[in-house]
Amino acid sequence: MPPVFAHGALRLYLLALLETGPKHGYELIKALGERFGGTYSPSAGTIYPRLGKLEEEGLVATETEGRRTKYFITEAGRAELDGRRQELADVEDTISASVRRLADNLREDIRTNMRGLRADLAATAEAARTSASSAAFRSKAAGHAPESQRVLKEAELLVQSFRDDVRVELRQHGTSQPLTPLTLETIRTVLDQARISIRNSLQN
Repeated sequence: MPPVFAHGALRLYLLALLETGPKHGYELIKALGERFGGTYSPSAGTIYPRLGKLEEEGLVATETEGRRTKYFITEAGRAELDGRRQELADVEDTISASVRRLADNLREDIRTNMRGLRADLAATAEAARTSASSAAFRSKAAGHAPESQRVLKEAELLVQSFRDDVRVELRQHGTSQPLTPLTLETIRTVLDQARISIRNSLQN
C-alpha cells in the first residue's frame, strides 16, 4: 500500500491537530485514527519521533503530567501553519483520497470474505439438512413421535446464545476502541447473509 502521508505532511497535520488544543500522544494517535474512519492508525513509533522533532524545532512545547506528556503548539508553530495553509488543505485532500482508497480495499476484502462465507454457509446448511433428514427417517422408522417442539426450542436457544455472545464481544470492543462504520457494515452484511441462509433452510 502506498504511504498514507507524503514526506513532511504528517508533521504538518500534527501541528494542525494541536492547533485545536493541547493533546497527549495517545490522543493524537486516536484523532488520526478517527479522521481516517478507522481504516488507518499510526503507530507510536511513527508519531512520537515526529513530535520530538517538532519540539526540537520550537514548533511544539511539552508539559509533563505524571507519566504522560502533553503537547502544545507554540507561536512559532502557529506561524508555520499560517504560512502553509494551502499545503495543509492539500494534505486534507490527500487524506480524503486515502480514506476512500483504504475503504475501497476493505470493501473488496469484505466481498471476497463474504463469497467464502456464503459457500461455507451453504455447505453447512446442506450438511445440516442431510443430517436432519436422516434423523427424521430413523425416528419415523423406529415409530417415535416427531420431536418438533424440542428441536424448535433448541434452535431458539442457539439464536439467543449467539445474540448474547456477540453483544458481549461488541461491548468489550467498545471499551477499548470505537466501532468503525466499516466494521458495522461487515456485521450487517454477515448477519443479512446468515438470515438468508436460515430462511432458505426453513423453506426447504
